[in-house]
Amino acid sequence: MEKMPRWADVLLIPLINLTIAFSISALVILAIGENPVVVVKMMVSGALGSSYGWGYTLYYATNFLFTGLAVAVAFQASLFNIGGEGQAAMGGLGVALVCLFIPFPHWAVALVFAMAGGALFGAIWALIPAYLQAKRGSHIVITTIMFNFIAASLLNYLLVNVLRPTGSMDPSSARFPETTHLPTFHDMLTPFGINFSKAAPVNISLLIGLVMAVAVYFLLWRTRLGYEIRSFGKNQSASVYAGISITKITIVAMMISGGIAGMMAINNTMGESERLIMNSVEGAGFIGIAVALMGRNHPFGVLLAALLFGFLYQGGGEVSLWTKIPRELIIVVQALVIMFTGALDNMVRMPVERAFIRAAKRRKAS
Repeated sequence: MEKMPRWADVLLIPLINLTIAFSISALVILAIGENPVVVVKMMVSGALGSSYGWGYTLYYATNFLFTGLAVAVAFQASLFNIGGEGQAAMGGLGVALVCLFIPFPHWAVALVFAMAGGALFGAIWALIPAYLQAKRGSHIVITTIMFNFIAASLLNYLLVNVLRPTGSMDPSSARFPETTHLPTFHDMLTPFGINFSKAAPVNISLLIGLVMAVAVYFLLWRTRLGYEIRSFGKNQSASVYAGISITKITIVAMMISGGIAGMMAINNTMGESERLIMNSVEGAGFIGIAVALMGRNHPFGVLLAALLFGFLYQGGGEVSLWTKIPRELIIVVQALVIMFTGALDNMVRMPVERAFIRAAKRRKAS
C-alpha cells in the first residue's frame, strides 16, 4: 500500500498548516488597518532581536517543552491528557514545599530535590484520573479537565490560608531562600565573556528540558516500557492479546506524563518567580497540547513547536505593547496556529497524501 513519505508528514504538512494560519492572520491584521509585514518584523525583532527577547522566548519555550513532552507521552498511549495545567500547578506546589521547608547548601542540590518534588506532585495528580479510567471507565479527558479546576481551587486555598506569609496581602508563598535560586543564562554566560540580558528569565531549566526531551525519546523508542506504551496506543486489543496490561500502561503513562508536566515548575516557580504564585502556569498546560500535536508527539518535533510558540508569545507581547493591535489578536493568531495544526490537520493532510500516492502510482506505471 502506497504511503506518504515520512518527511512530508513531519515537515511539509506542518509548514503548510502554518502558512495557512499566518496568511489568515495577515488578513485579520489588514482588516484592522495594520501592515502585516511591519507586524512580522516587530515580532521577529521583539522575540529574536536582542538577548532580552531571546531570553523570554526561550523561557516560554521551556514551559511549552515540558508540557508538550507530557502530552506527547500520554498521546503515544492514546491517552488525551488535558490535565497538564493542573499537573504543572501541583508540581509548583511540590517545588515550593521543597524549597521553603528543606534547607539547602547550594542551588544544585535544591534543583535535584525540586525536580523530584515537582515530578512527584504532578504524577500523583495524574494518577487519580488514570486510576479512574483504568478501573472505573471514567474518560480521561473529562477527569483531567475537572482536575485542572480542582488544582486551581486547592492552590488558591493553600496560598491564601496556609502558605501566605503573615502580614502579606498577596496570595503567594514566601520567597524561596537564596540558596535555591537557579542560575540564569546571564549568570552562566558572563564568565565566558558573553553579555546576556540580566532581566531575561531564561535559566538552567532550559537545559533540563533538553535533557528531558532526549530521555523521553529513549524511553519511548529504546525501552521495553516505551514499546508497550506505543503498542498500546496503536492497537489496544492486540496489545492485550500480547499480554500488555491495560491498567499498568494507563497508570504508568499518565504518571510519567503528569510528572513531566509537574517538572515545568522548576522553570516558572523556582527559576523565574522564586516563589509560588497564583496562575503561575499561565495556560502552558493547554499550549502543550498544541505543541505535542504540531510536533507529531516526537520529542524533536515538540522541541521545534515549543520554540515556535515561545516566539509567538514573546513576539506577540512586543507587538501588543508597541502597536494598536490588542493582545487578544495575538491570542487569535495563536489559536489559528493551534486550529490548523490540530483540529483541521486532516484538511491539509488528506489532499497532500492523495497527491503523493497519485505521484507514486504514476512513477510505477511509467
